[in-house]
Amino acid sequence: MAKIVLGFSGGVDSSVCAALLRGEGWEVCGLYMDVAGAEARREAERGARSLDISLRVVNVTDRLERYVCAPFIADYLRGRTPNPCVLCNPAVKFRCLLDYADELGAEFVATGHYARAENGALLRGQPSNDQSYMLSRLTREQLRRVVLPLGGYEKREVRAIAERLGLTSAQKPDSMEICFIPDHDYIRWIAERAAVPPAGDMIFNGKPIGRHEGIHRWTVGQRVPGLYDGRKLYVGRIVPETNEVVLCLWEDLFTNSVTAERVNWLIDKPAEPLRGSVRVRHTKWECPDCTVTPLPNGGISIVTDQPLRAPAPGQSAVVYDGDRVVASGFIVQSGV
Repeated sequence: MAKIVLGFSGGVDSSVCAALLRGEGWEVCGLYMDVAGAEARREAERGARSLDISLRVVNVTDRLERYVCAPFIADYLRGRTPNPCVLCNPAVKFRCLLDYADELGAEFVATGHYARAENGALLRGQPSNDQSYMLSRLTREQLRRVVLPLGGYEKREVRAIAERLGLTSAQKPDSMEICFIPDHDYIRWIAERAAVPPAGDMIFNGKPIGRHEGIHRWTVGQRVPGLYDGRKLYVGRIVPETNEVVLCLWEDLFTNSVTAERVNWLIDKPAEPLRGSVRVRHTKWECPDCTVTPLPNGGISIVTDQPLRAPAPGQSAVVYDGDRVVASGFIVQSGV
């Protein structure tokens, strides 16, 4: 029986993954990455025992700090909007899974992500819960060893499987928070770990109209409380060099052009522009068709057929060819 290493938390997704993989004849070796404290760890251990799978617990605090937490803080202090899961998957989660697989002599690793991995390609999962965006920074080498058992399922179907199998995790709530900030308060979390930017001006139509308490508290597209001359205002740009938050009207948030750098190609890098579609945040509905042009500096220019709403520097721009993820880069500039 071939071994496979499964990222296991004891939640409904990883528990159903374990059951599905065992049903296919795999020897499932669970790996729990410990960042959430003793009770979460005990819950994972109870879940592994109930499924009769082995479980190794590994402390990933140092790796998480280096590859996710520190860049997360640095980006917010520069007025950018990072996505920690996009950073974590290739550098922490899948690296740990693959390291353990190498130790065991296992060829493949698995997780409960709602996406598909086929012959080294990354593809969308079901539209209602697709998570391919979060996996877009995995390398081609990593993807060749990845199995994603839930890629063809919707979440409701996975819960139904868990109910049918009598798994205790069937009705366990989804975990939505950032794993290293369980109370969601990232502003407090950053302030405890770094010197935060000072207060500064909020600018509208070239003039100061108010004050902000630090650029790390804002992101492009965020609505500003209250009204200004009877109008709603939104963050259009954050300028760390002048410590300003530049505001705009709703209609000014939209743009047809984005530039991204640090591109992760999941196909051979094209020499010519290619057609596809692009997603600039983890949403289900916004993925307009576009033309992607490789740039001499290694980045990409993306021009969309329909406007994008408030693409923010620091977010990932993920390019698709149909269902397949072909590239992912970090936004550095937009037309907003």
